[in-house]
Amino acid sequence: MRSRATAAATAAALACLLAGCGSSAGGDPGTVVYWDTSGAGESAVFTEIAQECGRTGGYAVDVQTVAFDQALNNFKTAAQGGQGPDVLRADVGWVAQLAQAGLIQDLSGTPLADTADFLPEPVASTRYDGKPYAVPQVTDTLALLYNERALAEAGVEPPRTWADLERIAPALGGDRAMFLNNDAFYALPFLYAEGGDLVDTGTRTITVDSPESVRGLSIAKDLIDSGAARTALDQTNSYGIMKAAFTSGEVAMVLDGPWVIPELSQSELFADGQNLGIAPVPGPGGPIGGHDYVLRQGSDATGNATKFVECMSSTANQAAIAERLGLLPTRRSAYDEPAVADHPVVSAFRPLVENTLPRAWIPEGNELLEPLKTAYAQVLAGHADAGTALDRTAGIYHETVLDGYTRR
Repeated sequence: MRSRATAAATAAALACLLAGCGSSAGGDPGTVVYWDTSGAGESAVFTEIAQECGRTGGYAVDVQTVAFDQALNNFKTAAQGGQGPDVLRADVGWVAQLAQAGLIQDLSGTPLADTADFLPEPVASTRYDGKPYAVPQVTDTLALLYNERALAEAGVEPPRTWADLERIAPALGGDRAMFLNNDAFYALPFLYAEGGDLVDTGTRTITVDSPESVRGLSIAKDLIDSGAARTALDQTNSYGIMKAAFTSGEVAMVLDGPWVIPELSQSELFADGQNLGIAPVPGPGGPIGGHDYVLRQGSDATGNATKFVECMSSTANQAAIAERLGLLPTRRSAYDEPAVADHPVVSAFRPLVENTLPRAWIPEGNELLEPLKTAYAQVLAGHADAGTALDRTAGIYHETVLDGYTRR
């Protein structure tokens, strides 16, 4: 498979090397360097818990906040040079890629390999070639978030299907009914809507251009064309535009995950979580997401890093994170804690996570999203129909991403 190095990756690599990228191969085994890729509204809580883990565990913790969109390239560059953090908060889609590259540790035979208390959906993302390479931190999916007052005043219920959305949109002001975020992860519910997917890992077949996938992605454009939804053609700023439209009351519904709830709760319209409804994504379900802890291969602080991840992923700390941030635990036992069981966001999202559709946990999994992002933008803008855009996507998968996969 041909190289996919880009100027952006090179720039990120240079920045990483100039910055030192955390600990080195000759680092201090008594200090755990932790790269935290959480958002601005979450990092203070994770930092506080991380420091407490170090205090109670008898080791130092150096928490370094790293921008999520730069973390993967920076980690790969650093780890290839024997540098980088001892522990990385990795997106679930990164684990298989890092494991295949030999940049993170196989956790077999360590206390971190015990996943009996963890939910099966997030555990699936931690394995590569039948071995454990990560510990689930938080899990998530997309939900239909809605303005309860707006729907009540319009006399409508949250849509269960995309056809329902078209039906109720006039009562909500046409395209003020919903905003569609112009990004790949948010395209997946549409791809799944008619039984489509990106790949079939069992048969090693590219399915992103299947009739089911094409029909599903076409639904998004149909919603735009029918005046039942709007989007932003400015893909870079689409997410921010969507949040602004929702918190101002300009639109009544969006698709988003639990990570956005703390920010929404700071707005006047959804102060302290009031007036915010949470319902399943219309259709069969949404994609599973989340984050995992991984240990860098070659870390001199492996012993303390192992204790650190044990502490961070403990039932007590998962419960504390859920209570304070509304993020979903990955341990079953954490849901038994009263503060978690009674949390309105967690209790609303938990059944949605149990109904998620599986993703392809393969080394190339993360690379499947960028071509889909391009295709989705073309479809929403009317520059290509779903069939044409997804045919191009399948071609990119076959030529540059998926070695050994066949096209339909």
